[in-house]
Amino acid sequence: MIQLRNAESRREVHKTDTLYLVIPCYNEEKVLPITSTMFLNKINELVSAGKIADSSRILFVNDGSKDKTWEIITRLAKTDPHYIGICQSRNRGHQNAVLAGLMEAKDKCDITISIDCDGQDDINAMDSMVEEYLKGNEIVYGVRSRRDTDTFFKRFTAESFYKLLNWMGVEVIYNHADYRLISSRVLQEFANYKEVNIFLRGMVPLVGFKSTIVYYERHERIAGESHYPLSKMLSLAFDGITSLSIKPIRMITGVGFVIAVLSFIGVLWSFVEYFIGETVNGWASMTSLICFIGGVQLLCLGILGEYIGKIYLEVKARPRYIISDRTYTKTTICEEENK
Repeated sequence: MIQLRNAESRREVHKTDTLYLVIPCYNEEKVLPITSTMFLNKINELVSAGKIADSSRILFVNDGSKDKTWEIITRLAKTDPHYIGICQSRNRGHQNAVLAGLMEAKDKCDITISIDCDGQDDINAMDSMVEEYLKGNEIVYGVRSRRDTDTFFKRFTAESFYKLLNWMGVEVIYNHADYRLISSRVLQEFANYKEVNIFLRGMVPLVGFKSTIVYYERHERIAGESHYPLSKMLSLAFDGITSLSIKPIRMITGVGFVIAVLSFIGVLWSFVEYFIGETVNGWASMTSLICFIGGVQLLCLGILGEYIGKIYLEVKARPRYIISDRTYTKTTICEEENK
């Protein structure tokens, strides 16, 4: 009943809902002039349809780009008040860039939609996301309906990635990346999550609140090159597992127990052979066994070291991002909203 009332009240006042598009950018000088127009057209379309307020903004987050991305953002901000941007002091990675944009927007809007700058995610899915929000959903996940545009290798590794995370106990939405709608209410609670090791796909579901899914088809990149090679995908997967699951440590415990049992059986068998007089002298089997156990121990130490390293980073509590520049001030935002 309460959720129904919230949905009805939203529909009554939905014209005042302010939407912020949070768009991380890293070396996007080739694609940004193209997709920026697409984002602006979508904002104007939603405003004309009465779904969002004209105070809605397109927030670009420059993640320490080495090209002319920030220059393009500042130029766009001068051409239309819907364009605004922030610049990080250095490159901190995609997840930190999205987080910086969300935290920057949480006190200025009612809803946010995070989307990549490359134009691959279907912008028209925003209409359905806003509709689901008006129905009472606080989080709306954009999920790919299919992966026909991917190569076999990319499709196989991506699907294996989601299955591995779920098997490791990480709560993620299958085939969902970082295209999602989040209400300011959720962001206010999400701001209490202070960890340095960020994996948004697994952290957002932990906040809770009513959520739903919107399916869309992903397109080819409009221009430029992908900034997510295999090495970064593997790094993201490993960060997601070690940041949100302790199952690898439990697996180490299990492996250690199995090896201990096998070793104990081996000792008993050696005594049996000794008493029946069938001992066999051989260094090859002994060397192989020692190398195997040594390898397992080094692997276990490496996994434990990774967790200890993450604890070390968390304890230092260094800032997750630093905003060095903005295309606006708090005063200018307030003046434009009051017009």
